[in-house]
Amino acid sequence: MKTYKIFILFFFISSFFLSAQSSQKIILDKLFDQLIEVNDSNNAEQLEKKIWSVWNEHPNNDKLTDKLEFGTELMQYGDYNFALRVFDNIIVTDPQWPEAWNKRATLYFLMNDFTNSLNDIEKVLSIEPRHFGALSGQARIFIKLQKYEKAIKSIERALKFYPSFRSRELIPEIERLIKEESI
Repeated sequence: MKTYKIFILFFFISSFFLSAQSSQKIILDKLFDQLIEVNDSNNAEQLEKKIWSVWNEHPNNDKLTDKLEFGTELMQYGDYNFALRVFDNIIVTDPQWPEAWNKRATLYFLMNDFTNSLNDIEKVLSIEPRHFGALSGQARIFIKLQKYEKAIKSIERALKFYPSFRSRELIPEIERLIKEESI
């Protein structure tokens, strides 16, 4: 009887978590459907803000949301080592939350650790392939590494689901760098 109760409790808890994650996915799907259709920058910017607010909210753990916010503040104030510990802790607690990986990727970028940043970006994109922030960060790393074609591919990948993405403005500059490199 005790095993049965534990099973029922586990079922309800896991159903709750799956429900929260699936409702967040439904919201994101709707926002991305709108984003691909919008043709003015003001509306696109509003949709982008809504998407970021969903990404920054853990689907079922407010404490992780608070930790992410805390780690982000630490990063903004330059306390990179403490921020890294906070993001590591979040990732250990929930390795399926793409925004935790994205924040750590950003931190690694700020620390000039491009290898770890790219690895974390790949993890973000494996969980949320539409993460235009991660793709933009990936493009910026590729530019720093002078891998210009890869940078363009990252931006083009984001433009498939976010046609008015501001990072599109980087493409002509990257193409100029490619031409200069070939001279």
